[in-house]
Amino acid sequence: MISNIEEDKTNLTPFQKEVARRRTFAIISHPDAGKTTLTEKFLLYAGALALAGSVRARSSQQHTASDWMSMEKQRGISISATALEMEYQGFHINLLDTPGHQDFSEDTYRTLMAVDSAVMVLDSAKGIEPQTEKLFKVCRMRGIPILSFINKLDHPGRDPLELLDEIERLLGITAVPMNWPVGQAPDFKGVYDLNDHRLRLFQRTEGNKFRVPVRLSGMDDPSLPALIGEATHRQLTEEIALLAGVVSKFDRARFLAGEMTPVYFGSALNNFGVEPFLEAVLELAPPPSIRHTEQGIIDPISEDFRGFVFKLQANIDPRHRDRMAFVRVCSGHFKKDMQVLNPRLKQQIRLSRSFRLFGRERETVEEAFPGDVIGIISPGQLTIGDTVTTGKPIDYARIPTFPPEHFGLLFNDDVTRYKQFNKGLEQLEEEGAIQIFFAEDSLKREPIMAAVGELQFDVVMARLKDEYGVEARLSRLGFTGARWARNSKSERLALPRSVRRCRDRHGETVILFNSEWELDYIRRENPGLTLAEMV
Repeated sequence: MISNIEEDKTNLTPFQKEVARRRTFAIISHPDAGKTTLTEKFLLYAGALALAGSVRARSSQQHTASDWMSMEKQRGISISATALEMEYQGFHINLLDTPGHQDFSEDTYRTLMAVDSAVMVLDSAKGIEPQTEKLFKVCRMRGIPILSFINKLDHPGRDPLELLDEIERLLGITAVPMNWPVGQAPDFKGVYDLNDHRLRLFQRTEGNKFRVPVRLSGMDDPSLPALIGEATHRQLTEEIALLAGVVSKFDRARFLAGEMTPVYFGSALNNFGVEPFLEAVLELAPPPSIRHTEQGIIDPISEDFRGFVFKLQANIDPRHRDRMAFVRVCSGHFKKDMQVLNPRLKQQIRLSRSFRLFGRERETVEEAFPGDVIGIISPGQLTIGDTVTTGKPIDYARIPTFPPEHFGLLFNDDVTRYKQFNKGLEQLEEEGAIQIFFAEDSLKREPIMAAVGELQFDVVMARLKDEYGVEARLSRLGFTGARWARNSKSERLALPRSVRRCRDRHGETVILFNSEWELDYIRRENPGLTLAEMV
């Protein structure tokens, strides 16, 4: 549901104009589809970067602005979600860059709770990949509008019509091409705009780093066959005629409802079609939208300030060694030093240390508007899922804890570093990077580290060393899943010997298991027991 600033753009107040020009979106993709490259090119066009950093993990190349962890720089991958804020053609953009590695964590899911739309990047050779499908389902659950960018058209790939069909079959969403590739690798020449019937052809510049668009009036331009070749011109003419009879018309209402995705073709690495795609994102993506809560709707233009914490991050800047809460502003006008209520703590807190974010860079922010993401330093007063407000207490959609699939016993061999070891684990668990359990049947108190993605183990070990000075070692455990035990009438549970009973940081009972057979046995032998997948 959109705010009335979309329905009536006349006679807006200065505050409403600020809300109307905001666009808050995330870019989602499978690993190596080109998400981080597209992010960098968006920043480049917005003037936020002088030179787009390469995502390849070479020590001589510039690191991407969105990848700030040392591990991200070493491996050339995005591990932690970051916020990037910029201005472009009168729009104020809040771009949330999500992790794109194979073993993505809950960080990705939580970030999608904070956006109003999403950009889905697909590899033209691979199409819909498993992680893309997972992230799309999260967007579908939230009704997030999605724009699609089919990338790497300058590389050998699949037929564009086949890719459109796959989007519709696997994702259950209507795919509407907004432009069309002119030729395919190695003869990819540019894109044809199906709405204004203009061509954007591209010429190489010195060094082959960027491509400059050559705009033609349309298919009847007499110079076109010579520019793109007779065969490519003939094929393009036939494909455009075919599209007119088989594809749906773009319907903005269906797009905003998450039922239709506009599709654009291009190459992020070589700047094919990136600028028109960015302009389309800003034109089509909605401004901050109405959010539904158990206490009613929250309109972004209401007077009460409201926001929620979707991410915690410690040690973004080693010079500060602090912990920052990422707050999405949902309504009202944020002002530095304002007093807000945290309903969870039932106490007022002052938001005095507030920052505008750009990767790891920060600068003090005096005000913010709905759609903006601000960083708040407030030790011990804000955690993931918290809401802050100047009005009546509210609860946004709960941010769930997802069931882990990977487990390991964590050892700290340096007895002089246990304080740092425990502090590091506590902060990393509060960030949602991992979950920590303690086995009830063990005489030792080594923690069991649990994660949604296996790469999170490497992340935690590296951060314990870099940020807390702790050398730890991990012994992998063979469990494949965890369930929270609820509603048991007895403290004693009949369990197979192969499972392990643990406690989480809240004292809840957690059962680690190896197979579905074990879960069936536990349910059968413990009537009335509920095994919850998430909390």
